[in-house]
Amino acid sequence: MTYFFTPLVLLFMPEQCHEEFFVKFNFFDVPCLKIAVSKALGYGIILGSIMVKIPQIVKLIKAGSGVGLSLLSLFMEMLAVTFTMSYAVHKQFPFSSWGEALFMTIQNVIIVTLIYYYNGNTMGVLLFTPVYASVVYALCSSLTPIHVIIKLQEFNLVIMLISRFLQVWANFSNGHTGQLSLLTVILLTAGSIARVFTTLQETGDWLITSQYILSSSMNALILTQIVCYWNAPLTEKKTQ
Repeated sequence: MTYFFTPLVLLFMPEQCHEEFFVKFNFFDVPCLKIAVSKALGYGIILGSIMVKIPQIVKLIKAGSGVGLSLLSLFMEMLAVTFTMSYAVHKQFPFSSWGEALFMTIQNVIIVTLIYYYNGNTMGVLLFTPVYASVVYALCSSLTPIHVIIKLQEFNLVIMLISRFLQVWANFSNGHTGQLSLLTVILLTAGSIARVFTTLQETGDWLITSQYILSSSMNALILTQIVCYWNAPLTEKKTQ
């Protein structure tokens, strides 16, 4: 039986689950419920990712400064997201299981460009986006063999750990979290936790799942720092 909303429903579940729910009216089929919840969470994460770093971007623009943000940490985060996206594309995983990586990449490019701009680095402003776009294209296309992509994804755990540690260390060294956005970090933490479930459900790939488990833990640590340093003055400590 076909309803007018069937095409929309099929975005969230396979045809057999549509039949279970809307033909047999079996709303308690556990495998189909897991699929439906996973798909809904996946698309919800993607929808949220479109806005997840907007508060951070707005805060940077209002402040006219990138104080408190670790540029190296951002680069490492972008590498991790890029490797995950290219791995998912090569493995042909459903868009609902990795789509936020695309929107996170776009927003990170904007953040890095703003930091370069506020630091007076004109060369960085002009060259970063085209160079990075070329790298993404090379990794997501057939130019890069799948065995290389797998190795890069395996290295992602190290990259993720280092990138988050750099931000944690920058916060600790400065004695404040600078222009880090509380809302952005909350959304990132919630999204990475939800991704643990959706990745297991939709791909069964432990390589990516372990990355999201680590990301959840480190994001939670940064969130704790924001709370602890909430009223700290925005002055950078001198480096040795």
